[in-house]
Order: sequence, then C-alpha cells, then structure tokens
Amino acid sequence: MSCHSHNEELIVREMTIDDLAAVFHLGEKLFTSDFSPSMYRTWDEYEITTLFNSDTELCLVAELDEEIVGFALGTTVEKQNSAWKYGYLVWIGVRPGLQKGGAGHMLFGEIKKRMIEQGVRMIIIDTDADNEAGICFFEKEGFDNTQNHVYMTLNLSRSR
Repeated sequence: MSCHSHNEELIVREMTIDDLAAVFHLGEKLFTSDFSPSMYRTWDEYEITTLFNSDTELCLVAELDEEIVGFALGTTVEKQNSAWKYGYLVWIGVRPGLQKGGAGHMLFGEIKKRMIEQGVRMIIIDTDADNEAGICFFEKEGFDNTQNHVYMTLNLSRSR
C-alpha cells in the first residue's frame, strides 16, 4: 500500500448555493475588523449573495477532502467611455495554516482564466496597504502599479 493512498487533493470548482454557509464562516475567520481595520467593504451574507447572484462563474471555492478551504469571489465591471472590460477580484481567502499550500494560486489562476474568457482586459484588486502577505501574493501573481488609496475610517466599535 503506497503511503500516498489518502493523498489529499485540492480542487477548485465553481461555488454552489450549498457552499454559501461554509464560505461565509471561513470569511468571518479571515476578514475580521482586526485583520483589516480600514476595510471599506464589509464581509457579510449580503456581500456573498450579491456576488454569487450577479456572477456565479466568478465565485469559486477550493476544496480539500470535501471541505471548503478557500474561495475567490469576483465580478466584471464595464466602465463608461472605456472599451475595456475590467475584472474585479473582490475577495480571495484561504484557511489559515494552508496559506502557502497553493490554494490561493489555483483559485487566482482559475478566476483569471474565467475573466479572460469573459473578455476582461485588466483585473483590479484592492487590499490594505499594510496587508503585506496579500500584497506579496498579488505581486507574485503579476500585479503591479500598487497605488496607495487613502480610505479614512472611524471605527466606532473600538472607541468605547
């Protein structure tokens, strides 16, 4: 018997409605206000449902042994006065402890392929300026032209 008999296989597939709860709970672990105090998009059920309903093909999950360990949620944006179609990678997350395991790379590769099939010419992401791991990941995937946005926030949940 080979020692690879229960080789855990990582697969990336399109998200289904049955995955919503698992994706939501994983995102809750990843996208707390501590992770990113200045995040201007909030991780909530509405956020996932809206993306899932508007562009199912760009809502992907990574599965390991039938368990959801990562996801990538995107959408496309047509800008007025521009012939270009933009892809917007809104959320990408991988379970803590697996973040160097290639799931993020696989998810990004698949969502990029699907965006190209939909005619996207440029992919946009945004992440916190202090999210070094995130920025490093996107640079490895070929992103450049890092621009520092100024988002000002007043987090009322912390000032009590």
